[in-house]
Amino acid sequence: PPAKGKSAPEIVRTALCVEPREGILRVFMPPLAELEPYLALVAAIEKTAAELKQPVLLEGYEPPSDPRLSHFRITPDPGVIEVNVQPVKTWDELVEQTETLYADAYECRLTSEKFMMDGRHTGTGGGNHFVLGSQKAEDSPFLRRPDLLRSLISYWHNHPSLSYLFSGLFIGPSSQAPRIDEARNDHVFEMELAFKEMERLCPVGKKVAPWVVDRLLRDLLTDVTGNTHRAEFCIDKLFAPGSSAGRLGLLEFRGFEMPPHGRMALVQALLIRALVARFWREPYRKPLVRWGTGLHDKFMLPHFIWRDICDVADDLQSHGLDFKPEWLLPFEEFRFPHYGRVQLDDITIELRWAIEPWNVLGEEVSSFGTARYVDSSVERLQVRISGMTGERYVLSCNGRRVPLAFTGRKGEYVAGVRYKAWAPPSALHPTVDIHAPLVFDLIDTWNGRSVGGCTYAVSHPGGRSYDAFPVNAFEAESRRGNRFSNMGHTQGPFTPNPDVDALREFFPHTDPKPMAPPPEESPNDYPYTLDLRRKP
Repeated sequence: PPAKGKSAPEIVRTALCVEPREGILRVFMPPLAELEPYLALVAAIEKTAAELKQPVLLEGYEPPSDPRLSHFRITPDPGVIEVNVQPVKTWDELVEQTETLYADAYECRLTSEKFMMDGRHTGTGGGNHFVLGSQKAEDSPFLRRPDLLRSLISYWHNHPSLSYLFSGLFIGPSSQAPRIDEARNDHVFEMELAFKEMERLCPVGKKVAPWVVDRLLRDLLTDVTGNTHRAEFCIDKLFAPGSSAGRLGLLEFRGFEMPPHGRMALVQALLIRALVARFWREPYRKPLVRWGTGLHDKFMLPHFIWRDICDVADDLQSHGLDFKPEWLLPFEEFRFPHYGRVQLDDITIELRWAIEPWNVLGEEVSSFGTARYVDSSVERLQVRISGMTGERYVLSCNGRRVPLAFTGRKGEYVAGVRYKAWAPPSALHPTVDIHAPLVFDLIDTWNGRSVGGCTYAVSHPGGRSYDAFPVNAFEAESRRGNRFSNMGHTQGPFTPNPDVDALREFFPHTDPKPMAPPPEESPNDYPYTLDLRRKP
């Protein structure tokens, strides 16, 4: 408050650094340890500005940390604008906050989606990270009930769809939110040991020292380099020993990318809230699954991810939480765009985009210093066939047999095709040639001929280069559709004889031997995927 005999403007002049600039007074706030003096100073500045009729811009030090204050931050990040919103206590507040954020961003001509040159519809790469906790660290549900944190970690591990359906393009051991079993197979065993210790030291219903939870999991919830922040479940601010700012009782979910619509973001939040409610009533104590290579084989395909997320919805419904899997259909379509479909009598062949982990390459010296490139030259797609008699037909891709897996529905099969789409200067296997375009043939083994197929190109099928990125979703969808064709497959009888192939253009009836289906290949570690980079 102003001293006796002095006005508010005189107090402000003596306490602060004030700099006039372009009709505005820039006031640099000093560092203060408590909130009450800070608010009194702001009130004095406001009164001074009213007396002087002068606009004021506050700069300098932030308000002191106080649980009574809520704030949000807007900071520039590489490629995106990062917005950290204030915490909310109720679902209605979260709905209002999310819808307001998306509406204000739209008015500023900002969006959380982008279109790649080939027409792929993706997110901007910005994280839609969720942070759960309480106003005070001692009230945090994860410190009061450590079994809740164990349930979330175990459930995410046993349901890979929660890790991959909502993530961005960059997944894998070197991503921003790697799973505990990506490139660290021994961590599953170590995590089980930590859970055993948690059962011993943190029994349900007993008060637990908050630092025990941090000590049990801090060195396990990391990436391959030991970074505690770059983990799917980040406990940097749960009860870290380093500083008071890390002892807030907060858990951060980092495996979510910003979706293109506010209601999709709310569905993500609703799913997390439902799972927290489910585990608060009944802890999840199922053993951790050893996925092995199946994690980056089976669960890179949209069919298995969707089936797994439907199991999650069924589990919530069985525990009295009416979460419908239909609410997640926009994520399936956004995450796995449809490329094309061809109908061959009763048989349908459908191509969809599938997930491909990106590998971080070795260090290279560039003009800007040491760099580590990411290998994005390899892509993957899913082929799904319905209405097919498995004993009669064989599907081939570029002359290689596709390892079709039965889905459980009559006549339905799925498989993944992994191929090199581009040839950048730095790649994991620089000597492997590009496999595009991909030519699919449905071979009738009874009659020895191809009954049809389709062709997929990774760029413009005419060989031209696009001049600019798609301006909207319609142009992006058009580019994706143009790369798919129901023509270009191998017609009629065929034999893989290169000399005969060269003559067939001039002598169509040369070598009328029936088409021989490609031989089966050893599944090795990836039974659901045909890797065209690997020679048979």
